[in-house]
Amino acid sequence: MRQARFDNIYELKTKRGVRLFTKSLYRSFRGFEEAIIKKDGVAYREVDPERSKLFAAVAKGASQIGIREGSSVLYLGASHGYTPSYVSDVIGEEGKVICVDFAPRVVRDLVFLCEKRENMLPLLKDCRHPETYQDYLPEKVDVVFQDVAQRDQVAIFLKNVRAYLKRGGYGLLALKARSVDVTMKPEAIFKDVFKELERQPDVTVVDKRELAPYEKDHILFVVKRR
Repeated sequence: MRQARFDNIYELKTKRGVRLFTKSLYRSFRGFEEAIIKKDGVAYREVDPERSKLFAAVAKGASQIGIREGSSVLYLGASHGYTPSYVSDVIGEEGKVICVDFAPRVVRDLVFLCEKRENMLPLLKDCRHPETYQDYLPEKVDVVFQDVAQRDQVAIFLKNVRAYLKRGGYGLLALKARSVDVTMKPEAIFKDVFKELERQPDVTVVDKRELAPYEKDHILFVVKRR
């Protein structure tokens, strides 16, 4: 087990490839039937890149994700909380992850998860309307992460970045090509979105990683707020 390039993320090389783990913030926590390795009094939770677009990008060699110990993270499209729970590990006790989703059923599960993790906050909100959760974000955040499979997912992302991401902060957009346009080839959509992000006056694209074979027709864009 060795530390990867990012805070509290670890790699274990095996004959079948590299496995990814986070250093668990809560030693006894087991929320998603994940494998746990305990060593020297520390618990490491294994994360499945096929269930997490963020960690699929890490597995594909992302150069930077912006999420580090102590970070504040606005997570859009938190669903049941699988990836946010690992983000919670990475940011540690001094960090905060604000988890937004608009589906009551998944937010119910998210609430139960957040009760076990003090650095997570669940919000039943629509990320198309970032003004509706401004009371929960008194300060701008270090990272905006979005995993929202909608046709207008780029516009949603930029709206939240401009509302809540501090200068020098990182925005991560997990883009699902088929949700943008099922008639276009994913590669063409990726190029169009890259050009659209590059045209923005207030963000700079600093990395992009196609997520196959972990996630088909997905790409993760990493931007930095100017």
